[in-house]
Amino acid sequence: MRVKSKLEFPAAAALLLGALCLSPALAENARLNQLVSADEPRLVEIFKKLHANPELSMQETETAALVAKELKANGFEVQTGIGKTGVVGIMKNGPGPVIMFRADMDALPLKEESGLPYASSKTGTTLDGLKSSIAHVCGHDAHVTWLIGVAKVMAAQKGNWSGTLILVGQPAEEAYNGAQGMVKDGLYKNTPEPSVIFAAHTNPVWPAGAVGMGQGRRMAGADGLNVTLKGIGGHGSTPHASIDPIVMAAQAIMAYQTIISRRIDQTEPVVLTVGAIQSGTVGNIIPDSVTMRLSIRWYSASARDQIITMVKQMTDAIATGSGVPKDRMPEYENTSSITPVINDDGLVAAMRPVLEQTLGKEKVYPGVPMQMGSEDFQMLGDPIKHVKLLHMEVGVAKPEVVKGFLEKGTMPPYMNHHPKFQVELPAIAAGVKANAAVLLELLKKTP
Repeated sequence: MRVKSKLEFPAAAALLLGALCLSPALAENARLNQLVSADEPRLVEIFKKLHANPELSMQETETAALVAKELKANGFEVQTGIGKTGVVGIMKNGPGPVIMFRADMDALPLKEESGLPYASSKTGTTLDGLKSSIAHVCGHDAHVTWLIGVAKVMAAQKGNWSGTLILVGQPAEEAYNGAQGMVKDGLYKNTPEPSVIFAAHTNPVWPAGAVGMGQGRRMAGADGLNVTLKGIGGHGSTPHASIDPIVMAAQAIMAYQTIISRRIDQTEPVVLTVGAIQSGTVGNIIPDSVTMRLSIRWYSASARDQIITMVKQMTDAIATGSGVPKDRMPEYENTSSITPVINDDGLVAAMRPVLEQTLGKEKVYPGVPMQMGSEDFQMLGDPIKHVKLLHMEVGVAKPEVVKGFLEKGTMPPYMNHHPKFQVELPAIAAGVKANAAVLLELLKKTP
């Protein structure tokens, strides 16, 4: 039997005393790290499974079933089928605020080219009837995994928070109608109204393990507008006997660019993109009609209204000038409309030190400058007065990416929606830690 030296007893006592003397905040952080680290292997496998099995907007049945199963297993009251495939989990844990945390579940109609061993090979049909490959190249698979991890952490930490936590698995963010669809389908009939709605999104400008959070304007409002030009079809060899809608569409596309460059106040951040043109079958047939699919991004509602008005004015003028009969004038369909994401400044200021303590000060960035990309989680709060929004960026890139972004302003080679976009695996645990830390702070017990 070995006898301990005199020096070993004081060392052990010092370690024990140090553990006992941890501040409550440090002790909570240590517990959070312990919970997430223990669950990380399981969460990574869940992420890989979700990545390999993506589902398009409003078709997220398997993903929704997984979310519902995990929420139930952690003691949440679960509602399913809200807005078709939406899932809500509610945990009431005494008096306090009502906080909602949302994860979007849908993937994109795009062929993945990441080369990952768990890459998607799935195909499907979009809401518009288009057959396509399907891939999680925006990061929603990570979002769902974070939600699952957060559910387990918050259930295990019930003694450290008070209030009501609402976890939402939301469909159809990519179609910009998932959040609105859940609200219209009676989300708040059986769900209390939150005072804060919180969401996090993958961002490849920050390295995996880090986050960014900025104040004020974060993401633009967005409208989807379909413009259909009707002409008179005919043989490609006799264009004079027709009114060619493809030529009209070409004129319209060029005219639209002057709306942004010459008609809108240059201090207004706006974007107008014609992302798809659908018409015709072969080269020697002039079709009867063309449909253009427009995306409009904005922060000012007045600028948004001005753009839509001028799109209609220009298109009508082109049709009239081309000799289109009055009964075949252009048609316009607003397919979606969502408001901008504007972070609550006070919440951002309050969460920054929490994130710095959880991840390390060097891993908390100020958030990228105002973006023209869009998000729809804020629409969950559309019917609620005075609801506060909080949006966080979670890094998913390799460590070297951020240096180029901060020092030179260079963007990563593969942003969200690129076929080669991917989430570095350390982002899974880091995302759970960061999201859970924010929720624990928002639901912190008050003396």
